[in-house]
Amino acid sequence: MKNFPQSETLKRLPDQFFAELVKKLNTYQQKGHDVINLGQGNPDQPTPDHIVQSLQKAAEDPVYHKYSPFQGFDYLKEAAAQFYKREYNVTLDPSSEVAIMFGSKAGLVELSQCFLNPDDVALVPDPGYPDYWSGVAIADAVMKSLPLLQENSFLPDYNALDKETLEKAKLMFLNYPNNPTGAVASEEFFKETIEFADQHNICVVHDFAYGAIGFDEHKKPLSFMQVPGAKDVGIEIYTMSKTYNMAGWRVAFAVGNPSVVEALEKIQDHYYVSLFGAVQEATATALLDSQESVKELRETYELRRNILIEGFEEIGWELMPCKGSFFVWLKVPEGYTSQSFADALLEQVGLFVAPGVGFGAYGEGYVRIGLNNSEEDLRESVQRFKQFRQ
Repeated sequence: MKNFPQSETLKRLPDQFFAELVKKLNTYQQKGHDVINLGQGNPDQPTPDHIVQSLQKAAEDPVYHKYSPFQGFDYLKEAAAQFYKREYNVTLDPSSEVAIMFGSKAGLVELSQCFLNPDDVALVPDPGYPDYWSGVAIADAVMKSLPLLQENSFLPDYNALDKETLEKAKLMFLNYPNNPTGAVASEEFFKETIEFADQHNICVVHDFAYGAIGFDEHKKPLSFMQVPGAKDVGIEIYTMSKTYNMAGWRVAFAVGNPSVVEALEKIQDHYYVSLFGAVQEATATALLDSQESVKELRETYELRRNILIEGFEEIGWELMPCKGSFFVWLKVPEGYTSQSFADALLEQVGLFVAPGVGFGAYGEGYVRIGLNNSEEDLRESVQRFKQFRQ
């Protein structure tokens, strides 16, 4: 049996953090252990009925049994533009400022291939979503961390970047509400970002995956596109996965700068022949029909977050302020690394959490806890945390 050598591109790819996490969890569960999975970022609620019914009806239409248009149906681009106008008062040209994508992950990886050459620099939040790294590796570019520190409300400090990095930087990823820290961005920060990007000719990619999930005074998280000048320097990516519990449907869209939209569509022309048309029609239904399910989902996550906040206050452990997303960011007890604490939780009390170091070097000292479990499971999790022997 021949063993064919892998390309240098494949060799550059980082280990898939989430795949390894799931493998570890499955191994432990197969041994019969009772485990509550707090490490997942996979929505636990079903897709709302009216969206599913739209898909079912559309799937019977023979027009969708053929290849879809390469860059998606115009009606879905128009729906995305209407969504942004209604939700954020942002005006978009559907024909040049909206790109339909096979989930946000695909677009986030493709963007590095669109704009980075070997030795170019991508600025990447640390801690941050690990799949940002994948696209940079495929492009054979250089990744520079934007440290997200507690003392700076988990926002990057652009003044800390050196001159050489700024000269080579071509692309920057941001993500607010933030995975994994739960932080949100202010209008002042986005204004600073636009000025910084404009000065250094850097394309900004704002990953707005948790755009519908904000708490307390941040119930309506700010869209990057709402800030004047954002469209001049970059794009925003909106996924259907979190807002509408459509993670398995693999559909998202990018909005903003026409040159970036054009580049995304060009590379996707070579990878795909667009999404199944019935999925596109159901996505338009989700964007344009009743948003009551979104309101209910936000309230569900806020209730779950509050269960953890109250529980950890009783224990006396330091939970970072969670203002958005469906994650909370927990500081590990003294004497532990993020990995050793995650391992100890699993072995002692059957709690599976994501070690912060998996999201970057500056994630060390924390673990990520998801809110994708029932209220009952979260209350049980708090009791198990109480039983943990430090």
